Amino acid sequence: MLGLDAVELRDRLASGALRAADLVRACLARIAELEPQIGAWAWIDNDHALAQAERLDQWRQSGRPLGPLHGLPVGLKDVIDTKGIPTENGTPIDAGRVPAEDAWIVARLRAAGAIILGKTVTTECAFLHPGRTRNPHNPDHTPGGSSQGSAAAVAAGMVPLAVGTQTGGSVIRPAAFCGVVGLKPSFGLIPRTGILMQSPTLDTVGVFARSVADCALLAQVLAGHDPADQATEPLPAPPLLDTAQAPPPVTPVFAFLKPPDWDQADPQTTAAVQELATFLGDQCFEVAVPGLEDAAAIRRRINFAEMAKCYHALERRGRDRMSDILKGAMDEGKAVLARDYIAALDWRMLLNAAMEPVFARCDAILCPAAPGPAPAGLAGTGDAIFNGLWTLTGMPAVTLPVFRAENGLPMGIQLVGRRGDDARLLRTARWLAAHLETSGHGG
Repeated sequence: MLGLDAVELRDRLASGALRAADLVRACLARIAELEPQIGAWAWIDNDHALAQAERLDQWRQSGRPLGPLHGLPVGLKDVIDTKGIPTENGTPIDAGRVPAEDAWIVARLRAAGAIILGKTVTTECAFLHPGRTRNPHNPDHTPGGSSQGSAAAVAAGMVPLAVGTQTGGSVIRPAAFCGVVGLKPSFGLIPRTGILMQSPTLDTVGVFARSVADCALLAQVLAGHDPADQATEPLPAPPLLDTAQAPPPVTPVFAFLKPPDWDQADPQTTAAVQELATFLGDQCFEVAVPGLEDAAAIRRRINFAEMAKCYHALERRGRDRMSDILKGAMDEGKAVLARDYIAALDWRMLLNAAMEPVFARCDAILCPAAPGPAPAGLAGTGDAIFNGLWTLTGMPAVTLPVFRAENGLPMGIQLVGRRGDDARLLRTARWLAAHLETSGHGG
């Protein structure tokens, strides 16, 4: 059953063909088998997970209405507050921290009938200093960061769905390295209340799954308006799953963009993306957008300046227990001038305007998800050079595990949509995944 997509599992759970308790037992057995090598989980309690599942099975047997995620186990990055469950943010400063309230999205998950299977490993404070997780495809390689545990847990079949966050490339990069589908939705689609805040201008909740439809299923449940998060708006929930599963009205068109630092990518990556663009033929055109070269420095400026403010309390409690890389970023953020920070905030609007002529001609932008396959070694988490631009713009991005490197590790293709066009992007991504599968390309 662990080989089934979450949408099919949902349907079997709803019909009674599958019991939630049996699904959780299968997940726990897989975790017991693989966790010693992979290290994806920061906290897990088998009895607690089974108790949730048995309660949900009784609920279904009573004939009461079922939520859209009824009985589905979900892994949560350990920066997301869970009532009564440790949430330690990947730092010894918060060791033993147990929140008194659920994050907004955790309350939403519980209401939808999801099972909180456990907390997945994060890098230190969702930044660059790695946790203990290893890549399921080769334990000598990084799984990426900072949502490394969530990506690895889904890739290893430990859980069908998982939640992470992205401030630079922390959803798309680990999804690409671990060979799963990752969705970083539009900025503000999913509320962040109760989640460790690093950069209010950039922080975005994202999801991991085996398929595009599964990502749509989870993201649709998490989307909403929370007055406590000013990035969200009181808008109707987008029909992500129905749209993702629908056939496109016309064959999608893609814009092939070589982002800044294209020449720094692994030749395997550039060759694979160019081959895909060629394969798509008339449905793909190459585009160049001026002014993108400064985006990485602008995103870094915003990120570090806001991190210096958001992590100030953590720093006061335990700067001596922070890694050198985190302390360096915070010190750099403290040195950013107010003039430069405020000017940097204008770039989201400017970049979205610059991209508008591109989106007028295409359904999605096509570009690499990462410079190459997961690097060897566990001292770093890889480079987010092909992700930060889209985090800065607030545009939705999806990575599909359609390539494979010479060493057998997966590589992803990244699709980017117009901000707010998450449903259309998911439909386009699902079309591309199916098109490549039926044609024998990819992998």
